[in-house]
Amino acid sequence: MQDTQPRESKILPSNAYRKLEPGEVYEPVVLASDLRAEVTPWSIGLGVIMVIVFTAACAYMALRAGNAIEASIPIAILAIFFGKMRKTNSTLLENVMVQSVGQAAGVVAAGATFVIPALYINGLEVSWWQIFLACLIGGSLGTVLIIPLRKYFVKDLHGELPFPEATAINNILVTGESSAGGAGKILLMAFAMGALFDFSIEALHLWNSNLSSVDILGIGGSIRFDIGLSAIAALFGLGYIIGLRYASIIASGSVLAVLVMVPLVFVFGKEMGDFAFAGTTYDIATMSSSQIFGAFIKPIGIGAIALSGLIGILRMWKIVVGSITLGFKAFTGAGKETDDVERTQLDMSPKNVLLIEVGCTLAMGLLFFIVAAVTPGDGGAAAFGIGASIKFGLVGMVVGFFLSFLFTPVAAQAIAIVGVNPVSGMTLITVVLAIGCMILVGLKGSAGMIIALIIGTAVCTALSTSGALITDFKIGYWLGSTPRAQQRWKFLGMVVAALVVALVIPLMDQAYHFVIPDPSTGVMVSNEQALPAPQANMLAAVSRGLMEDPANQPWILYGLGGIVALMLLMADVPMLAFALGMYLPISINSAVLAGAAVAWIISKTGGSEEVRQARAEQGTLIASGLMAGAAIFGIISAVLRVPDAGALIQYISIGVDFELADGQLIEQAHHWFEGFQGQMAGLVMLCLLAFACFLMARLGAKWQLDADKN
Repeated sequence: MQDTQPRESKILPSNAYRKLEPGEVYEPVVLASDLRAEVTPWSIGLGVIMVIVFTAACAYMALRAGNAIEASIPIAILAIFFGKMRKTNSTLLENVMVQSVGQAAGVVAAGATFVIPALYINGLEVSWWQIFLACLIGGSLGTVLIIPLRKYFVKDLHGELPFPEATAINNILVTGESSAGGAGKILLMAFAMGALFDFSIEALHLWNSNLSSVDILGIGGSIRFDIGLSAIAALFGLGYIIGLRYASIIASGSVLAVLVMVPLVFVFGKEMGDFAFAGTTYDIATMSSSQIFGAFIKPIGIGAIALSGLIGILRMWKIVVGSITLGFKAFTGAGKETDDVERTQLDMSPKNVLLIEVGCTLAMGLLFFIVAAVTPGDGGAAAFGIGASIKFGLVGMVVGFFLSFLFTPVAAQAIAIVGVNPVSGMTLITVVLAIGCMILVGLKGSAGMIIALIIGTAVCTALSTSGALITDFKIGYWLGSTPRAQQRWKFLGMVVAALVVALVIPLMDQAYHFVIPDPSTGVMVSNEQALPAPQANMLAAVSRGLMEDPANQPWILYGLGGIVALMLLMADVPMLAFALGMYLPISINSAVLAGAAVAWIISKTGGSEEVRQARAEQGTLIASGLMAGAAIFGIISAVLRVPDAGALIQYISIGVDFELADGQLIEQAHHWFEGFQGQMAGLVMLCLLAFACFLMARLGAKWQLDADKN
């Protein structure tokens, strides 16, 4: 589209956030008759770059910490920042398009990292193309399923739904242009800081980030009372952005699990000698605190996470029932093409939407058929014949489409009302129902788990996409974008994001491994320090327990976790946050708490309330930059560890010696690095990182206040 000298309004109409009076019409910032530049090489190219960067960052953070980056806000800020660097500044609608394309990063990463690692954890083979197709098909299906609902949720219910996330992004795009230069600079400074900090740790090993109270203080080891802290910028930034309350709840779960339950298990169990539990023999007296945590406490956390997700769905039953009912009404009213639709209400052709919907559904069935057909049996040959594979593919296709169709309006309305997509609970329901259907048609074992989890990946990605896309549509409605442009180019974002995820997840497994052998028993266990992936571990346990080895699962511990979740519900404590704390290692959660505490302290500094507020508002920029920079260079560090690439890390590492032998990377830390000196250096560097965040917040606040005055 060509720019026709549009009006340069940066102020939303007074009725943007309220319900319209009878006969009142909402006019967006950019009127329908205004044909300013929207889809351009600049907006699409920058959007694709944002997809690549933030998909990799979101996937990395989800795997390392169980939480992903909220990509939309930093993408919106960077769109404005880089747009102002052009000879001709980017238009408001170009910035919307950058954000719209880039938004695919977070949704695809969430869909993949919630489920795909469960395949690795269960020892199942998965190829990059399976990940790519599952994410692409799921994301595309979620896109076309939400398009017929766009007008209903966005226009017909205008002012009735709060859209909290969309409102925040919208305000940035509309009013943030005056200070976006300063905001973009802070974001990039934090990116560089996070990148340098974590690259120095992960690749160069200049200091030890794995801090332990036993090593530093020399106490607590005899009763397995060990406080750890993973002093890396990625986790520090995560705590900085989620806030002190949420981080404290997560840390409380860790305190109960690691500092109360682990020592109790050791004290009361060390005299028992060898005993068998859930198919494994244990001697608690010889187990470390991390081994006790992994064997007996983490399953309690898994049970709590699972029931928390289900309770979250049940607590939103009004949204679930109401949104499905309203979704059907919206679908019945969609599909009529008219020639007089104004630009700001122009969707993709209903015929094309239906064709893509049918194509995605058939592609899903074909994918499940291929997965079943290529899954090897015990003798190495194909486990199933063509007829059985067709049956499994058809069942999987029906289940996947039905659940995607059913949950799409739920995800959309949940995002529109509370700003939270209950995707983890819906994914758990999807996997359980898929497993039940597979068992009914005779599919069990490895092949059953693979298909059920691939179905879960597709549906999870569809739900993440539909929930996020309704936010995208609302922003475009407020500002005057063309919905059809947002919809068409969203598919490009999906392709790029699915490809990045399909490369990052196998890379992280090659570099760090989702499962590693327990040093004392040799049993393969989750790599909780490097790749905890809590949601995937939960789904791995559920799928393994239902389809392969139900007798040797710690059902009692899962049940105890469910009881903990119920107690948290009765105490009105956020269940999922506390449950994540019980599951994740305390080293991760203490680092998150440290970042949150620093953010809180910085928000209290300054000579006036205006200054304090401005410094607090820098949190999103600083945290997003730290996490994105740390994640991107964390992936680079992972590449350096891959044996097939020559394990280049062996040539640059200082504190740890690496050696490539028989295709395996062997590492040996120096004494100073493992001991007091290396860990104290890590603590000092974490304090310096906190001080650097204060300096960035102070500088960013000054730029923001100066821009507001002008």
